[in-house]
Amino acid sequence: MALYPNPFDALLRLQRALDTSRASDWLEAGPSGGGAFPPINAFRKGDDYVVVAELPGIDRAALDIHVKGRTIRIAGRKTTSYPEQAGLHRRERPVGRFDRALTLPIEVDADKVQATYTDGILALLLPRAERDKPRRIPLA
Repeated sequence: MALYPNPFDALLRLQRALDTSRASDWLEAGPSGGGAFPPINAFRKGDDYVVVAELPGIDRAALDIHVKGRTIRIAGRKTTSYPEQAGLHRRERPVGRFDRALTLPIEVDADKVQATYTDGILALLLPRAERDKPRRIPLA
């Protein structure tokens, strides 16, 4: 008969609880949002890539876009204002700083990136760097 509980039993219970919570959907966002902000789509167009991000209600001056190597970074601040003495009933629109990084399977030529921002949609054309393009090697 053991006088002290087995410490590994407590660890096993903790592991089971973590596995259960990870398998549940309590961390998932409800119908008002989904995943990290901003939502991003990326697709290949020939040798280059296009990235489209939804940034509704964000002023273009609040955006910061960086490209280095294979990684693009979109950062900024989303704000909202309420009338003075307003009693907030429900808040589902996220506010505050955001920072998303996306690593692409190609190296990007940062000098040739094109960015447009219209009606809350950011579109980036990310051309593949010449040094990253495959080259045909002639046989001697």
